[in-house]
Amino acid sequence: MTAEPLTGRGWTARIDAVSLIIHLTGDWIARLDTGAELGAVDRIVEAIRSDGATIKTIAFDTTALKQWDSAILVFVLALRQAFKGEGQTLDEAGLPPAARRLLALTGEPVSADPIVVRANLLARVGRPLIRLWASGLDVMTLVGETVLRSGAALRGKVRMRGADLLSCMYDAGIGALPIVTIVNVLVGGILAFVGAVQLRKFGADIYIANLVGIAMVREMAALMTAIVMSGRTGGAYAAHIATMQGNEEIDALRAIGVPVYDYLILPRVIALTCMMPLLFLYGSAVGIFGGFTVAVSMLNISPEAFLEQTRASVAGSQILFGLVKSIAFGTLIAIAGCRAGLNAGRSAADVGRAATTAVVIGIVGVIALDAIFAVCANTLDF
Repeated sequence: MTAEPLTGRGWTARIDAVSLIIHLTGDWIARLDTGAELGAVDRIVEAIRSDGATIKTIAFDTTALKQWDSAILVFVLALRQAFKGEGQTLDEAGLPPAARRLLALTGEPVSADPIVVRANLLARVGRPLIRLWASGLDVMTLVGETVLRSGAALRGKVRMRGADLLSCMYDAGIGALPIVTIVNVLVGGILAFVGAVQLRKFGADIYIANLVGIAMVREMAALMTAIVMSGRTGGAYAAHIATMQGNEEIDALRAIGVPVYDYLILPRVIALTCMMPLLFLYGSAVGIFGGFTVAVSMLNISPEAFLEQTRASVAGSQILFGLVKSIAFGTLIAIAGCRAGLNAGRSAADVGRAATTAVVIGIVGVIALDAIFAVCANTLDF
């Protein structure tokens, strides 16, 4: 390229050592003759190629630039494409900030070399701990809000629609009866079979009724019902709220002043917390019935003996223990599902991830909480 500057409509290209500086002047407004910008690119490319490998950097000077629109973007993108793989670096730092932001949406600039920042050990350990701490604070905030708003709900001081609460109660109660029935009947029958294998060795077949009754009331009915509800209702809560998040419905509720917690979270938490004890009692009854059916039809135990043995072995305190656990399980599942939905992203894939997260956290949390109950009961000799 010669020392004489190249000029065109609204631009001048000058050499400065091994750099080519393109001065943009006047207005760069898109017109019908938009090919002028592309023609400027052709002239610049031809001049640089004729000069060999002298030019290493192509920069911009926009101090004299006035109004501009997409015409300047077309010009810079054409330069990017023309010098791609040619060895010259396109330095876009001199462009207006707004233009650089728009160009960033189209891809990385040619001059932008990837910067790899290697975090040190403290940063690699600290970031997950900070995220864990923030997640814990979110959970505690949600639990505290649940307690406070539930108390306000009892006094009728929350903006919660009764129709939403009844719909959630129906879905978490009557709607869940078929799957709760199937699971608990099968669990009761399995307990009867397993007990028969061992008790028959000692001639104690009648104690199968004790095993089924105590196991269902104290542990299995509450635990199995909670696991079923984690997969069925907890995942549904997360998917529903995540879908609303993606459709910006939650943002709309906040914009018009509707309290999201009262409108979305509280009805679900109250519904599942109230329905779980009822499902537990129902699950215990059908589980005992499943064990009764197996014992009477296959293990040669009379119906009267099974019922009498069950009545004598199952105490009211054990039923109360199961009720307390079921209430805690229901609250945990509802909070886990709602939190997973609120923390979801805004894409369709995030809905599935939120539902999966809610189910996993619900099941693991229920089992962990059941273990805590077992340790406490053993410590208290209950």
